[in-house]
Amino acid sequence: MGVPEEDTNSPGWVFKPGGAVRGPGERRGGRPGGTAGSDRPGSRLLLQLKGIRMPLNDDQNSDSDSSRLSESTAASSDSEYSRQSFNSDSSSKPSSPASSPPKVITFDELMAATRNLSNWTLAHEIAVNANFCIKHEDFPQNSFAGTVKQIVHKAFWDHLESELNEDPPEYEHAIKLFEEIKEILLSFLTPGANRIHNQICEVLDTDLIRQQAEHNAVDIPGLANYIINTMAKLCAPVRDNDIKQLKATDNIVELLRQIFHVLDLMKVDMANYTIKSLRPYLWHNLVDYERTKFQEILEETPSALNLTTEWIKESIEDELSSISDESSSSPGADSSSKPIISPTLVLNNGYLKLLQWDYCKTIPETLITDEVRLQELREKLNQLKIIACISLITNNMVGAAIVDVPDFADQLKRISVPLLEGMNKKSFDLKEALNAIGVQICSKVNKSLTERGLPTLSEEMQSNLMGQIAHIVEKNNPVCSLIDKRIQLFLRSLLALPGVQKCMPTMPGGLSVIQAEMEFVGSQYASIVNFNKKVYGPFYANILRKLLFPEAPIEKAEAETAGN
Repeated sequence: MGVPEEDTNSPGWVFKPGGAVRGPGERRGGRPGGTAGSDRPGSRLLLQLKGIRMPLNDDQNSDSDSSRLSESTAASSDSEYSRQSFNSDSSSKPSSPASSPPKVITFDELMAATRNLSNWTLAHEIAVNANFCIKHEDFPQNSFAGTVKQIVHKAFWDHLESELNEDPPEYEHAIKLFEEIKEILLSFLTPGANRIHNQICEVLDTDLIRQQAEHNAVDIPGLANYIINTMAKLCAPVRDNDIKQLKATDNIVELLRQIFHVLDLMKVDMANYTIKSLRPYLWHNLVDYERTKFQEILEETPSALNLTTEWIKESIEDELSSISDESSSSPGADSSSKPIISPTLVLNNGYLKLLQWDYCKTIPETLITDEVRLQELREKLNQLKIIACISLITNNMVGAAIVDVPDFADQLKRISVPLLEGMNKKSFDLKEALNAIGVQICSKVNKSLTERGLPTLSEEMQSNLMGQIAHIVEKNNPVCSLIDKRIQLFLRSLLALPGVQKCMPTMPGGLSVIQAEMEFVGSQYASIVNFNKKVYGPFYANILRKLLFPEAPIEKAEAETAGN
């Protein structure tokens, strides 16, 4: 089974499970191409070449990638780094070309780097995203492309109908369609299905059909009925209703049109089945495969680690600044000694910064495959932070009124979550949402007090509570800053845990209301980080060695590398 590749003649991804499952629009016959699309995980990723964001182009053949992947072995690199490991050059190739002169990138080199990037991102997405699948999509009906497609397809099928209604009928275009249908059906067969393969070739023998056409003896309804019965044998159960609808269609031209539509759906099903079958194999070999593909990108594009180097450099500067602040606040500290910085701490701090990253900027190259997942985690954490702030303010101001309400934290989340939905969109009005949450919380507290025969909150108390909640939106809000620090503390503790340890660190105070959600988000985040360390650890080690220990002798570093 080959590694999925992207076809240059089709808008969708192409998968080859034994036979060829061609992408939408790739036709050998005479009908217009279909529009079955796909959610392309790599289509949003841009290749950084010489400081220019260049979109991916589709021009590749991944047969060699498949052989390399099958020859790779599952291996993982140690994610815990010591000073000794960073004194050695863990990568045999240059990974920090900041001082190199600009290199002229030829078109072939650009295509080679793009091909590697496409395979790298697609393999990563299939392996780590259990929900990744190909979807059948069409152009919106009111769009220009949708209108053009509709006009062209209608003209084609009308022309076919007029040919079949002639006296004698003209069968040439119909024969081409049957030839294409035969190829599609054969592409669904697994190796060894010789009986049905021979049967399809015999019944849909275009030479025989052409001879029958010369004598006006083509049994089109009979051929269509055989095609439908064969599709029923090969399709997934989800297509059974589509097959029933085909059998109920009387108009032969409309029937052929619907047959091609269902075949397009079956191609998508076959691609998704291939993805599902490929996922365990990819996951088993993903560390070596991704590291190899990134090394190939680095060979084609020496600047492919520039952003990663800057990201690590910023993390080092932040750590030095933190040490400097601690030294200035400690009178007995020796300011003359050079600070010792842990490479692991630098890297973990860099990972934490990704949860506050401005995703209008380009993310470091080594994290581009997880950019969408990291952005989703950041957005989820922002929502959880607001909920924790609301809970802390409410407990501090009216804690006595809700102390006897056991599920008040859950009620608060049920109020807040719907109103904070989409809060990371630019059009979202957070202050308005916080005002609405404050009103509902006051109403909920008053209702609880009334049910227990207690006096409701005063107008002043309600006004103060709603005001404190509304002020969360302000910059440098003390409650928001406190909760943010505690979230960072939890995630920092999580990254510091040994990779084999499954338990979660202690949840800091004030986060109990979002504990379950924080643990879920934290496990996803730690999984992304730990896997990233396994894949790109050697590249990070080389960068950190150069930035933290530039005085290390090259000969010693090479000797240590050879020893490792």
